[in-house]
Amino acid sequence: MEDIFAQAQKLENDYLKSWREKGGKVLGYICVATPVEIIEAGGILPYRIRALGSSETELADAYLSRFNCAFCRSCLNLGLKGDYDFLDGMISSNGCDHLRGMVENWNYAGKLKFHHYLKVPHLTDPESMDFFAEDIKICKQAIEEHFDLTISDDQLWEKISAQKRIREKIQTIYQMRFQEEPAFYGWEVMSLYLFLSAVPSEVGESMLERVIEERKNYQIKDYRARLLFGGSATDEVSFIKEIETLGGVVVADTFCFGARAFWNRQPQSSSSDPCRELARIYLEELFCPRMFEEFSRRKELVLKMIEQAKVDGVVLFHNKFCDLHGVDNVQIKIALEKEGIPVLTLEKEYSARADLGRFKTRIQAFLERIGK
Repeated sequence: MEDIFAQAQKLENDYLKSWREKGGKVLGYICVATPVEIIEAGGILPYRIRALGSSETELADAYLSRFNCAFCRSCLNLGLKGDYDFLDGMISSNGCDHLRGMVENWNYAGKLKFHHYLKVPHLTDPESMDFFAEDIKICKQAIEEHFDLTISDDQLWEKISAQKRIREKIQTIYQMRFQEEPAFYGWEVMSLYLFLSAVPSEVGESMLERVIEERKNYQIKDYRARLLFGGSATDEVSFIKEIETLGGVVVADTFCFGARAFWNRQPQSSSSDPCRELARIYLEELFCPRMFEEFSRRKELVLKMIEQAKVDGVVLFHNKFCDLHGVDNVQIKIALEKEGIPVLTLEKEYSARADLGRFKTRIQAFLERIGK
C-alpha cells in the first residue's frame, strides 16, 4: 500500500501522468453527486478535485471572500496558480454555495477549457428523480459535443458495472475496518479514496484487490478507542493521521471523501435506462446535509455504522463558515447523545496547523471522558 499512499498525496499522480502522455483526457468534478460513469464511458478519466492540505488562498481570496470555506478557497487557489492545468474541463454542481462559487470563479478567471453545470435536486421525490435523469442526459450530451465522441447505453452500463465492483470492494475494506482488530487506520482509508478518485477505474479495481489481499491478516491491536469521524469535506490525510497517534483508531467515517461517496450506491437489475439508473444511484443515496429532508436517513446511516464498527465515540468536524455541516452536526450530536453515544463537535479551519495542537488536546480529553 505504500505506493498508494505516496500517489494519493500528489495532485497529478503517476498513473494520471501516464494516462495523459498517451493522449487521454481528464475531466474534473467536485461533488459526490456527479455520476463518474458518464465521464468514464466517454473514455475520459474522472478526477475528484482536492486541495491535499494546501492552505494557500492568496489568489483565491481576490475572487472568493474569506467568509467562504477554506477548503474551497484552497482548491480555487491551486486552479488559479496553474496546478490543475492538466484538466481538460470541469463538471460542477450545486453541492453547496461555496463549491459552486469556487468553480464559477475558476471558470471566470479563464482557467477551465470546458465547464458544465450539473443541476442536482435537493429532494428525492419522483419529479426530482425525473429532472435529474434528464439533466444527466444533458450532461452526457455536453461531454459528447465538446470532446467529439459518442457515449452509448452499452458503454454506460459497462461503467456502471465497473463502479459497482469497485464499491463492493470498498465495502469489503470497511468491513475489515469494522472488525475487532481493524485492518486499516482511518488515514489509510482516506488515502485510498483519494487514490481511487484520481486513476482509471481498472487501475483502482486492481489496486483494491491487491490491498484486500495484503491486509487480510493485518491487525491493529494497540488502540485506546474506536472512533467514527464525520462532517465537512476534507482530504486532510495528515490531520487524521496525527489524531490517530493519540490512540483512537478511526474505524468508520461519514466523510464525502470516504463512505458518503459509495455507501449503498448499487444498481438495480430492473432498470432499462442507464441515465435514470444513475439518477437513482446518485440522488437516492446522497447522504449529504444539502438533502434537507433526509436527516433521518443520515442519522440511521451513522447509527448503523456505530453498531457495525462497535464505535466508542463520534467526532464531528465542520469547516469554518460551513453552515450545512455546522447545523447538521448539531442535530446529529443531539440524536446520538439521546442514544447514549459520546459525541465531540469541532469547528476547524482547513489545513491550519495552528488548529492541530488544540484539537489533539480536546480529543485527548474526549478519550479520557469516554473512559478510553
